[in-house]
Amino acid sequence: MRRERFPALLVAAGCVLVWALDWITVEPPRAWAVLVCGAVVGAIALLPARAVRLPLDGRALLAAPLSLAATGAMLLPDRGTGGSWGLLESAALLVLLARCARHTDPPRVVPLGLLLWAAAAAAPLRMPSDAAAETAAFALTLAAAGAAGFGGYLRILDQRRARAVVAVREHERHELARDLHDFVAHHVTGIVVQAQAAQAIRETAPERLEPLLRSIERAGGETLDSMRRLVRVLREQDSGSVRPQDLLAELALLVAGRPGAALELAEPVRRVRLAPEVETSVHRLVQEALTNVTRHAPGARATRVRLATDGVRLTVEVDNGPAHDPGHRRGHVPPGGRGGLGLIGLRERVEAVDGRLAAGPLPDGGWRVTGVFPLLDGGGRGDGGPGGGLAGSNV
Repeated sequence: MRRERFPALLVAAGCVLVWALDWITVEPPRAWAVLVCGAVVGAIALLPARAVRLPLDGRALLAAPLSLAATGAMLLPDRGTGGSWGLLESAALLVLLARCARHTDPPRVVPLGLLLWAAAAAAPLRMPSDAAAETAAFALTLAAAGAAGFGGYLRILDQRRARAVVAVREHERHELARDLHDFVAHHVTGIVVQAQAAQAIRETAPERLEPLLRSIERAGGETLDSMRRLVRVLREQDSGSVRPQDLLAELALLVAGRPGAALELAEPVRRVRLAPEVETSVHRLVQEALTNVTRHAPGARATRVRLATDGVRLTVEVDNGPAHDPGHRRGHVPPGGRGGLGLIGLRERVEAVDGRLAAGPLPDGGWRVTGVFPLLDGGGRGDGGPGGGLAGSNV
């Protein structure tokens, strides 16, 4: 929490220093107007949304006319002011201009931008010296162009990231849809075969019908559970996802390929039952997290992959401790790599199977990724069959 507050405190301290500079350099008879207007416009432009309950457009429509009105009042005969014209006020207007260029809807960007530019460029006219006022106004015009350009550049980056997020989510949905389709097709085929077998033994071995019907019922229930997830995702035939055939063995291979990594299994984990699409999501989470440790934290002392269960959920944790080399940045492992898009893809996949994902830095350095996944009903009594997930592994 302290780290999150530090940038805000830094901005507040900078505003106070600039306002104090206005206080020291401004001259009568309208010094109070410069100071008050600077404080008000600065508050409108820079305070967080929870403090100023106005949309960004509303802030611009309030701050710019207020600044222009103050400038007009100080242009009256004998109302000019020497010294500072209001540095904090101009800086706040430029920040507001950049924010509008980044976030405001396109139809309103140009008029709001022109209004804020006019307010910022006109403020130096409050000074009695025409030459100094013209120089400052020209400098602020250039600064306004830079602020608008910077905001527009950030707007383009936001749009690119939004498109990338959509692409990552769609990719994960497509892969998961294929996993689910394969699982459902496998179970439906099994149900058909068992139903045919039930018809065949109906007359010759009726005592074997009851367990066979129970097996059909269980397979049908598991298939319906997966179908409920399937309706939330899209199917793509050429997706390349492959379901691990033995999850614990696959995880052991992943961990063995990473120096300093260790796999920790609580004993009940070996007996849990997972839906195949959940197995695939667990495998993907561990694979992605280990890859990011190698890529972003090569100095990590050790990486731990831990699986535990409470009988209802499976918890998967991947964390790396502090680096050997103090020069490595502590807690800097990005949660999903690729500029954060990996985390978005992981979250999409985990939540699509009714799971939860969390990622964040550890107190002593390093990074932790935690996924919580649902077990199949009767998850602690699996037999390693279809949908049985982890049972039967010799890891």
